Amino acid sequence: MTPDARTGPVGKGGRSQVPQGARNRRMSGAQSESRRVFGRRRGKTLRPGQQQLIETLLPRLTVPVDTLPPETEPREFFADAVKDIWLEVGFGKGEHLARQAESHPGVGIIGCEPFLDGVAALLRRIEAAEIENIRILPDDARLLLERLAPATLGRVFILFPDPWPKTRHHKRRFIQDETLALLARVMKPGAELRIATDHPDLAVWILSHMRRQMAFEWRIDRPADCLTRPPDWPGTRYEEKAIRDGRRPVYLRYRRANPKKSS
Repeated sequence: MTPDARTGPVGKGGRSQVPQGARNRRMSGAQSESRRVFGRRRGKTLRPGQQQLIETLLPRLTVPVDTLPPETEPREFFADAVKDIWLEVGFGKGEHLARQAESHPGVGIIGCEPFLDGVAALLRRIEAAEIENIRILPDDARLLLERLAPATLGRVFILFPDPWPKTRHHKRRFIQDETLALLARVMKPGAELRIATDHPDLAVWILSHMRRQMAFEWRIDRPADCLTRPPDWPGTRYEEKAIRDGRRPVYLRYRRANPKKSS
């Protein structure tokens, strides 16, 4: 993903173009600090073709998070039967998500991204490749995690989330104890959580939080494993730029432990 599209639960500052219902929900007085969406939602003005996709294709693919009942089965979002459901948090321009969807047509993949330019980029990929197994939440992924039924996700991707480097902004990072508890609830035993970052301080933060989260087991045999992207983990332009600029990403893989074992 590009530097502008680095998102954790959020994008970077600017005006919102997300559906009116989502805007109304976020502007309500009952909204808590932990559910505020920080940062930019819109970069450059969308081109006419992008705006058309937002107005015509996005409504057909949007997960209606505002109206979902508690413990929703995510397979219901897909017209065709799917054998598993995966989730990508902050998909940037959608490169990784689209390639995973094309490589795994029998898997339904939900992408969450509040940065509307990124949503438009993914819609363009979906239209060009006629991808049928993607659904989109143009909002904070935690809103969806709170509504899904337990043990319904087979894989989750959190790739290059915003590091929020200033100490006073660390509470905005997506990886928090509360968020990991939400993920543990909705991921099936044996499900895989993939996290990547090129920010050393954030890597330490992630490792520290994951270490005290007993619901997940770190999949690593030797230290070098976290410095090599697995073959079935598609790269992105943001990752390539990070490497060119001298930043070395780390690739972390965790397995959702059996609840009895992690309790």
